Amino acid sequence: MFVIVGIMLTGVLTGYLFRKKNFSWIQRLITVFIWILLFLLGVDVGLNPIIINNIHTLGLEAVYITVAACLGSAVFASLLWKFANKNNKNSDS
Repeated sequence: MFVIVGIMLTGVLTGYLFRKKNFSWIQRLITVFIWILLFLLGVDVGLNPIIINNIHTLGLEAVYITVAACLGSAVFASLLWKFANKNNKNSDS
């Protein structure tokens, strides 16, 4: 854990020290590394027999979690919108 935090802090410090330099190519490099990481994650999941044998159960749980998260976000966003507009109407009067 400390190694991961140390690497992140080293990256932040490096970025801070080189903030005035133009690294326009870095976005493409980051995108390629993310693609590689996603591919390797897929390979790791595909090689895990427990996940592959239970994919139907995991997929159904993922659908439940996704639907619940979307509904919860929509409900709370609606409540926040009503609360924010209620305060705006009171200040206009």
